[in-house]
Amino acid sequence: METTTATPTLTPATPEERLQTATRIADTMFQQQPDWVTFFREVLGVDGLVRKLFTTPEDLAEFEKTAEYAEIQAMVAKLRERSGAQSDGKEPTRVITVRLPKSLHESLRAEAHDRKTSMNQLCISKLLQVIDEQLVVSE
Repeated sequence: METTTATPTLTPATPEERLQTATRIADTMFQQQPDWVTFFREVLGVDGLVRKLFTTPEDLAEFEKTAEYAEIQAMVAKLRERSGAQSDGKEPTRVITVRLPKSLHESLRAEAHDRKTSMNQLCISKLLQVIDEQLVVSE
Protein backbone atom coordinates (compact mmCIF):
# COMPACT_ATOMS: atom_id res chain seq x y z
CA MET A 1 0.00 0.00 0.00
CA GLU A 2 1.50 3.31 -1.06
CA THR A 3 0.73 5.89 1.58
CA THR A 4 1.91 9.44 1.74
CA THR A 5 1.42 11.99 4.42
CA ALA A 6 -0.58 15.01 3.45
CA THR A 7 1.95 17.55 4.66
CA PRO A 8 0.35 20.81 5.66
CA THR A 9 1.44 23.61 3.35
CA LEU A 10 1.43 26.13 6.16
CA THR A 11 2.38 25.15 9.67
CA PRO A 12 -0.63 25.89 11.88
CA ALA A 13 0.07 28.88 14.10
CA THR A 14 -1.08 27.78 17.52
CA PRO A 15 -0.05 24.69 19.47
CA GLU A 16 -3.70 23.61 19.60
CA GLU A 17 -4.00 23.83 15.80
CA ARG A 18 -0.82 21.78 15.42
CA LEU A 19 -2.21 19.14 17.81
CA GLN A 20 -5.45 18.98 15.84
CA THR A 21 -3.60 18.78 12.52
CA ALA A 22 -1.33 15.97 13.75
CA THR A 23 -4.26 13.98 15.10
CA ARG A 24 -6.47 14.53 12.04
CA ILE A 25 -3.81 13.52 9.50
CA ALA A 26 -2.62 10.57 11.60
CA ASP A 27 -6.21 9.35 11.97
CA THR A 28 -6.83 9.67 8.22
CA MET A 29 -3.70 7.67 7.52
CA PHE A 30 -4.60 5.10 10.19
CA GLN A 31 -7.99 4.56 8.53
CA GLN A 32 -6.13 3.53 5.35
CA GLN A 33 -4.59 0.69 7.39
CA PRO A 34 -0.97 0.99 6.25
CA ASP A 35 1.65 -1.29 7.73
CA TRP A 36 3.01 0.06 11.00
CA VAL A 37 6.46 0.88 9.60
CA THR A 38 4.99 3.17 6.93
CA PHE A 39 2.69 4.84 9.46
CA PHE A 40 5.55 5.36 11.91
CA ARG A 41 7.89 6.73 9.23
CA GLU A 42 5.34 9.17 7.82
CA VAL A 43 3.83 10.33 11.10
CA LEU A 44 6.52 9.99 13.80
CA GLY A 45 9.71 9.45 11.79
CA VAL A 46 12.58 11.91 11.41
CA ASP A 47 11.02 13.44 8.29
CA GLY A 48 7.45 12.75 9.36
CA LEU A 49 4.42 14.91 9.99
CA VAL A 50 5.00 15.44 13.72
CA ARG A 51 8.52 16.78 13.27
CA LYS A 52 7.27 19.12 10.55
CA LEU A 53 4.62 20.48 12.90
CA PHE A 54 6.72 20.57 16.08
CA THR A 55 10.06 21.85 14.84
CA THR A 56 11.94 22.60 18.05
CA PRO A 57 13.06 20.00 20.60
CA GLU A 58 11.00 21.83 23.22
CA ASP A 59 7.81 21.78 21.11
CA LEU A 60 8.33 18.11 20.30
CA ALA A 61 8.90 17.25 23.97
CA GLU A 62 5.68 19.08 24.92
CA PHE A 63 3.74 17.29 22.18
CA GLU A 64 5.00 13.93 23.45
CA LYS A 65 3.27 14.65 26.79
CA THR A 66 -0.17 15.14 25.23
CA ALA A 67 -3.19 12.88 24.92
CA GLU A 68 -2.96 13.36 21.15
CA TYR A 69 0.52 11.83 21.12
CA ALA A 70 -0.73 8.92 23.24
CA GLU A 71 -3.54 8.44 20.71
CA ILE A 72 -1.02 8.29 17.84
CA GLN A 73 1.10 5.82 19.83
CA ALA A 74 -2.01 3.66 20.27
CA MET A 75 -2.52 3.74 16.49
CA VAL A 76 1.05 2.47 16.00
CA ALA A 77 0.41 -0.31 18.51
CA LYS A 78 -2.81 -1.36 16.77
CA LEU A 79 -1.10 -1.43 13.38
CA ARG A 80 1.78 -3.46 14.84
CA GLU A 81 -0.74 -5.89 16.30
CA ARG A 82 -2.46 -6.30 12.92
CA SER A 83 0.64 -6.69 10.82
CA GLY A 84 3.01 -8.36 13.28
CA ALA A 85 6.61 -8.13 12.13
CA GLN A 86 5.60 -7.57 8.50
CA SER A 87 6.39 -4.30 6.82
CA ASP A 88 5.78 -2.96 3.36
CA GLY A 89 9.20 -4.20 2.25
CA LYS A 90 10.15 -0.70 1.08
CA GLU A 91 12.13 0.16 4.18
CA PRO A 92 15.12 -1.99 5.03
CA THR A 93 15.58 -3.11 8.60
CA ARG A 94 18.65 -2.32 10.66
CA VAL A 95 20.26 -4.24 13.50
CA ILE A 96 21.54 -2.66 16.69
CA THR A 97 23.65 -4.37 19.29
CA VAL A 98 22.98 -3.36 22.86
CA ARG A 99 25.28 -4.38 25.67
CA LEU A 100 23.35 -4.92 28.87
CA PRO A 101 23.86 -6.72 32.16
CA LYS A 102 22.86 -10.37 32.29
CA SER A 103 20.22 -9.59 34.94
CA LEU A 104 18.52 -7.03 32.66
CA HIS A 105 18.63 -9.46 29.73
CA GLU A 106 17.02 -12.15 31.89
CA SER A 107 14.39 -9.69 33.06
CA LEU A 108 13.52 -8.75 29.46
CA ARG A 109 13.41 -12.41 28.46
CA ALA A 110 11.04 -13.20 31.33
CA GLU A 111 8.84 -10.20 30.50
CA ALA A 112 8.65 -11.25 26.85
CA HIS A 113 7.72 -14.79 27.89
CA ASP A 114 5.03 -13.51 30.29
CA ARG A 115 3.59 -11.30 27.55
CA LYS A 116 3.74 -14.16 25.03
CA THR A 117 5.88 -12.20 22.60
CA SER A 118 9.45 -12.24 21.36
CA MET A 119 12.22 -10.23 22.94
CA ASN A 120 12.57 -8.41 19.63
CA GLN A 121 8.91 -7.34 19.64
CA LEU A 122 9.11 -6.36 23.33
CA CYS A 123 12.24 -4.27 22.73
CA ILE A 124 10.66 -2.54 19.71
CA SER A 125 7.63 -1.72 21.88
CA LYS A 126 9.87 -0.30 24.57
CA LEU A 127 11.93 1.69 22.06
CA LEU A 128 8.78 3.30 20.65
CA GLN A 129 7.96 4.82 24.05
CA VAL A 130 9.01 8.29 25.13
CA ILE A 131 11.04 8.37 28.30
CA ASP A 132 11.61 11.21 30.72
CA GLU A 133 14.75 13.12 29.79
CA GLN A 134 15.98 12.82 33.38
CA LEU A 135 16.13 9.04 32.98
CA VAL A 136 18.56 9.21 30.05
CA VAL A 137 22.17 8.83 31.17
CA SER A 138 24.63 10.98 29.23
CA GLU A 139 27.96 9.54 28.15
